[in-house]
Amino acid sequence: MLKQRKGVLFWVVLIGASVLFLYPFLWVISASLKPRSQVFDNKLVPDQVRPENYVDVWQAAPVLDWFVNSVVVALAAAAAVTLVSSIVAFGFAYFRFPGRNALFGLVLGTMMLPAAVTMIPVYLIWNSVGLANTQVPLWAVNLFGSAFYIFLLRQFFLGLPRELFEAARIDGASHWTLFWRIAVPLCRPALIVSFIFELKASWSDLLKPLIYLRDPELFTLPRGLKAISDQFGQSGEQQWEVVLAGSVITTVPMIIVFFLAQRYFMQGIATQGRKG
Repeated sequence: MLKQRKGVLFWVVLIGASVLFLYPFLWVISASLKPRSQVFDNKLVPDQVRPENYVDVWQAAPVLDWFVNSVVVALAAAAAVTLVSSIVAFGFAYFRFPGRNALFGLVLGTMMLPAAVTMIPVYLIWNSVGLANTQVPLWAVNLFGSAFYIFLLRQFFLGLPRELFEAARIDGASHWTLFWRIAVPLCRPALIVSFIFELKASWSDLLKPLIYLRDPELFTLPRGLKAISDQFGQSGEQQWEVVLAGSVITTVPMIIVFFLAQRYFMQGIATQGRKG
């Protein structure tokens, strides 16, 4: 009986938490389908459905171009940081050299440095090479890796049996072969998780596009959504129904990506649990 009560309590808490997390997104979807006068009436089921709000978004701005820009930038940023961070992480996990732990600690220490500290110097660097008003700064900075992903991937690489690499070295495998043919396939869930995390971070990033992009044709979706918000607020009456429709268009692709990649998150958690 006690076990059944605990099971019921677990499901009640689980359902309650799910509703708590889902409600804001359901509200945005509902508000994006309402007339302007009913956007903030706090009803999940609109009295009047107005799908024309989504048509207004597509007519007001080149949303498709912004969508393509976001896809290109997000994929480039995620691929760059995953590849480079995995190479660095494998180096820290496999090689034994003096000062390795101190150097790794220094890399982790960079996570404590606020982004605002490096914002201006980084912009001046990109501006000096003539790339300030391009999409390159939005993803090329990831070619230097990320301390967080280096730490995450290093923990996975450390869990691999070292005997595999020693046997491959005896067979004449190079260090690159060890990384690409052994480490990468065995740590695929961790690499996919890193890729998805960065894909989401780049997709939803507004700060860097605000800093670097001036040409509307180069805008990503978050930067374009900011432009739409400014455009429909100039008349003194904010057209929130159009802005919220744009927010839904921006959010849905990442929900789909996380839904498709959820099994890799579970594999990563299970792998770490078995190592523990």
